[in-house]
Amino acid sequence: MRTKRAALTAVALTAAAVILAGCSGGGSTDSSKSTNFSTKVSGTLNAWGFNSPDEVGKARLAYAKKQLGGVKIKMDETAFDAQKFTTRVASGNVPDVVQMDANLVATYAAQGLIEPLDKCFSAHKIDPSSYFYQSVNDDVTYKGKIYAVPQFYQPPAILLNKKVLDAAGVTPSQINTSKPDELIAAAKKMYKESGGNPTVLGFNPVASGQPGLWILGYGGQLTDENGKPTLDNPKNEKGLEVLKQITDAQGGYAKIKSFSDSFDMFGADNEFTKGQVGAEVDNQWYVNVLTPYADKIDLAAVPFYASDGKPFTVANGTSFVIPTAAKNKDAACAWATSLVSEGAWDAAGQARAKTIAGTPGGINTGLFTGSPSIDKKLRSQYVKPSGNAGFDQAISTYYDIVGDGKSFGASPAGQQINTELQNVISSVLLGKATPADALKKAQASALRAYQQATK
Repeated sequence: MRTKRAALTAVALTAAAVILAGCSGGGSTDSSKSTNFSTKVSGTLNAWGFNSPDEVGKARLAYAKKQLGGVKIKMDETAFDAQKFTTRVASGNVPDVVQMDANLVATYAAQGLIEPLDKCFSAHKIDPSSYFYQSVNDDVTYKGKIYAVPQFYQPPAILLNKKVLDAAGVTPSQINTSKPDELIAAAKKMYKESGGNPTVLGFNPVASGQPGLWILGYGGQLTDENGKPTLDNPKNEKGLEVLKQITDAQGGYAKIKSFSDSFDMFGADNEFTKGQVGAEVDNQWYVNVLTPYADKIDLAAVPFYASDGKPFTVANGTSFVIPTAAKNKDAACAWATSLVSEGAWDAAGQARAKTIAGTPGGINTGLFTGSPSIDKKLRSQYVKPSGNAGFDQAISTYYDIVGDGKSFGASPAGQQINTELQNVISSVLLGKATPADALKKAQASALRAYQQATK
């Protein structure tokens, strides 16, 4: 469930590689050729994104529409698909603005398929370096130019199922990723199995869903300053070694994966209510998923700690880009920046608060927008003590770590790197390859994708 969307996107992007190469024509990213954006907007805006928007999305869309006055907005509300995007680019029928995952941005920037947006931000008097978290900014910056308008930032941390911890005599302080030996000992105390198969995971590292967290957190490096893959860097081996120790201590990766794939993650019988995990790496949004079951869960959270003992997280989220072939770039710029403005997030905060007020036992877990000033304002206004100390502590933990994020690395081979990391995780944790050998193979593939994207 956690990795299905990423895997489908990876397949689409691989299939689109030939189209990308064919329509790029070398893909100049010379800033002197970038658009001079105007704040005077008119005509029709064709936007692609916001598939099945919730009340937060609908409130922001309504706000942005109002800001654009007489502009007619046409929405394609399907999820982003790399094959579909490149096909539309090749045909000339390209939207004016597109929502996509941040790790795809540098790929299209290197091909010259999307606009640098420095002048878009300037036109609307936004300084991205101060408006967004640095890690969020870094995710969509390529060769010194920012190519997307970021939205959302879902930091990962470790959620604790206190009932499982308490039953095993484990304390939250023992769930410390900077001390692998202590962490593994705690996981083994909580781990239970039947017939050789897990029934309770002491610690679920969600290895395939968070490879960047584990590798970067242990001092690794996925790309250099130019976005060139560095998967074969020896420093990337440590996180993989720790992951293998964690999974081997709990029945092995294959059994853990099979067990965790069976979780009713979004339902009433999720892994926390059923006591199937003691601790688990989860992005911030999952706390919101668990709120309907707050009376059945004794929840807490601790940060993911880097090898130096400091809290650590990685940036991830979606963003808006403007294709170079867009017909109404001024409206696209105005729309995208309006959607991440203080006014839009105020409207979203009000909408979410109204929904929670109408939900018995509802808990406001906050909105993590990608902007520190907006996050602070929304938290102050809407995130109040809920009466559930465990949930309040977990919510607070995510707010505490959001500023400690590190960029996954903006690379023209970003999605290929992500795909290769999935392959590395599988081969290493299943014992089919050493970390060094798996990373060497992954580097060769990622490097080919990088060279193809930048030639």
